Amino acid sequence: MACPGTFSDEPLSPAGRLFLQRKTDVVIHCIARTRNPIDVDGAKATIMSSPMGQHPRFCSLLVRDENGFEHWRKTRLDVDRHVIVVKNRVNEDEEDDEVAVNRYVADLSVSSPLSTDKPLWEVHLLTAHKHVVFRIHHSLGDGISLMSMLMASCRKVSDPDALPMMVPEKTTEKRRDSPWLFGSMWGFLKMAWLTLVFVLEFGLRSLFVSDRKTAVSGGDGVELWPRKLATAKFLLDDMKEVKKAIPDTTINDVLFGIVSCGLSRYLDHRTPNALHEGLRMTGVAMVNLRTKPGLQEISKLMKDNSETRWGNRFGVILLPVFYHKSRNDPLEYLKRAKVMVDRKKQSLEAYFSYRIGDLIMTLLGAKYASLINYTLLCNTTFTISNLIGPLEDITLSGNPISSIKVSTSSLPQALTMHMVSYAGKAEMQILVAKDIIPDPEFLAKCFEDALLEMKVAATEADKA
Repeated sequence: MACPGTFSDEPLSPAGRLFLQRKTDVVIHCIARTRNPIDVDGAKATIMSSPMGQHPRFCSLLVRDENGFEHWRKTRLDVDRHVIVVKNRVNEDEEDDEVAVNRYVADLSVSSPLSTDKPLWEVHLLTAHKHVVFRIHHSLGDGISLMSMLMASCRKVSDPDALPMMVPEKTTEKRRDSPWLFGSMWGFLKMAWLTLVFVLEFGLRSLFVSDRKTAVSGGDGVELWPRKLATAKFLLDDMKEVKKAIPDTTINDVLFGIVSCGLSRYLDHRTPNALHEGLRMTGVAMVNLRTKPGLQEISKLMKDNSETRWGNRFGVILLPVFYHKSRNDPLEYLKRAKVMVDRKKQSLEAYFSYRIGDLIMTLLGAKYASLINYTLLCNTTFTISNLIGPLEDITLSGNPISSIKVSTSSLPQALTMHMVSYAGKAEMQILVAKDIIPDPEFLAKCFEDALLEMKVAATEADKA
């Protein structure tokens, strides 16, 4: 039941309005696997007492005024309408719980939009599989906001009264060899030039420049095609071992190298000798624009004047990968990835993409901004994101969590990848249009094998 009057109505942010357009309507799926059976009543009580049950966005209906502008209107939360309990197995023919749940979420990715007659979120309790699926509309917040809120409802296994540790990866400062003034001027000029080049490319990709078609390409209307979901699993220790092979390398560099190597291996399998060396495939990557990276304390996100505030605070960058034959040294993929990521870091592409998006929303409106974003996705090959999760095992409603994975609803791209690290592991959800990529499990293995090959090469290089 809605609160009387409209005094509490709050307009949506530009990004929130964008994610409600038909062509860019996105739902975030977070899958948590529990070690023990799920207590349904306990789960509902936890939701009502947690930040999810009390946050203004999660207690508000989406309404439109007479001019068609969207607003949030506070309402009374009925948890029974948001918690969907699935008691039976979601796929009787599949014994593996992870595979069965992936199929369930893949179906949700295409065919099940969230109802607007209640706040835009749901929690599916798959009791037979001991899985919890959070479905949260992207207009409510980005991955950092939503994962931070989830972590505020969790506790450490080692200390039931303590919140999970949410420490971001430390980065290494590069030493400056040149004089300070010369180095500053050169750094500014390089930043300005790279920003100009990358922003110009971003604009062209948003209008008409497109990747060459390959066996993994999507396109206009592909977001409506049936989906399959597979999981690639990595050990963070393996990624860190590879990271040490090249100075100043980050986990994101390693992930990007894995994707480049894995896609080359996969395309070699699907279309041998059909692609020319160095063929470009462009990825769309999300970049957190908050001043503090990684997961945030929920209290800081709730402050309106905070630079880490709640909402959709991310920019977009284009990350190209290039096809190379399988005979190449696996560490070469990492070296190329690092060079490209370093150039992106030295530019303001992510910041400008965010600000230009706001400007287009203001000048042209949500419809045209959505069309431009949709065209960008049609003209690129994949979307990728990486989120740093808890450093140690956690519990939710007293139930230990063994796995955390994230994906989104379908996009016009045939391939989207979202990785989350948790307690020494990293799992990447690979959502594909199954009529284009029928074997995502094999693609996941290509990524896993790419990391192992890089680890072997890094170990041998260290011994040399």
